[in-house]
Amino acid sequence: MSIERTLFAFGGIMVMLTSLLAIFHNPNWTWFTLFVGFNCFQSSFTGFCPPAWAMKKFGMKSEAELASTNK
Repeated sequence: MSIERTLFAFGGIMVMLTSLLAIFHNPNWTWFTLFVGFNCFQSSFTGFCPPAWAMKKFGMKSEAELASTNK
């Protein structure tokens, strides 16, 4: 699995998890949901995404790296 696909899955899971926590536990969890959304938005402009950086440190490959190794 590539970094890009993992980021989509991670973002989706975080939004669903924090939304459920806000509904069933404490409404303040919506602040974390907003943080996840803001991080997705800012990374589209800056290219900086902390989870992607961490995934790369753990050895995951990007779509481009996977495509170049499959030739």
